[in-house]
Amino acid sequence: MKQLRNTVIRAGLEVLSRSGVHHLLRPIFAGVGAVFMLHHVRPGRDAEFQPNRHLEVEPEFLRATLQHLRALDIDLVTMDEVHARLSQRHFARRFACFSFDDGYRDNRDFALPVMREFDAPMNVFVATDFAEGTGRLWWVALERVIATASSIEIPIGGNTTRLDTSTPATKQAAFDRIHDWLRALPGEHDQEREISALCARRGVDEAAIARELCLSWDELKPFADDPLVTIGAHTISHCNLARQSEATASFEIATSRARIEDALQRPVLHFCYPYGDRSAAGVREFAATKAAGFKTAVTTRPGMIYPESADHLTALQRVSLNGNYQDVRILPVLTSGTATAMWNGFRRIDAA
Repeated sequence: MKQLRNTVIRAGLEVLSRSGVHHLLRPIFAGVGAVFMLHHVRPGRDAEFQPNRHLEVEPEFLRATLQHLRALDIDLVTMDEVHARLSQRHFARRFACFSFDDGYRDNRDFALPVMREFDAPMNVFVATDFAEGTGRLWWVALERVIATASSIEIPIGGNTTRLDTSTPATKQAAFDRIHDWLRALPGEHDQEREISALCARRGVDEAAIARELCLSWDELKPFADDPLVTIGAHTISHCNLARQSEATASFEIATSRARIEDALQRPVLHFCYPYGDRSAAGVREFAATKAAGFKTAVTTRPGMIYPESADHLTALQRVSLNGNYQDVRILPVLTSGTATAMWNGFRRIDAA
């Protein structure tokens, strides 16, 4: 189903690009700016099975995106500047802001050099357990479990189900099914229990993944000193906040900020919701980040920034730079706001 959705989205983007309709709709849906969402930036891999490919773009595509924005004479700004322009209703010039979720080492090694070429700020949202080296990047662990297996057994609905993982296609189908099953489990502990059991059976060192992929506190300190870098908070454990009690969600939000400020000795004023869709961040979470004193908070709900976004500073929409669609031809479609407007049924703000 996810592969079908990706195919449909790709086809839709190509149709919009070829038709040129996005040029006509740009004045209506481009808004006053955009916050772009990224995760990994690193060279492409050759493996046939890459279920998390959507979370990574190659440095050259990031460079092409920045070149495109410069050609449009769009200001490249920090989250502080996004907040200032929205708060002050300063919309004389359109802006773009680049946000990077989770705190991956490749943000420093591959994204930052490209951003420097354009004097472009980058906002990196750090989950503090990842920086500690104790966090669980379960979606990466699941990819590694399936990559080396010819079949996988999982206890869905109390019954053991065997899934074929002998080919790239069946691996992808199994990943999608297990991913959705894990996301739907009642609590974070249930998810941790099941992915840890899978890793143990397949010999995957789940605990080592964060240390392998994410910036440690010692690495974050010099990284945060770069004038182009702003560090934001992304909870402690990268949990689904909407599934937590109100007290736990508030603790995750406030304590992640306190830990980063203590480690880096700088204020943390911007937040990013893990997963960030409707099932993970809603009205309660939007209010909680505001109560915790954050200036802004970003979701993964697709959309541009509009003047009305000033009324929803802790529910800001973003535009995903998705690794499945690294085609420079679609960049004018993305920056026109047409694609996200169509996805949202032509609603400008999605903050309910």
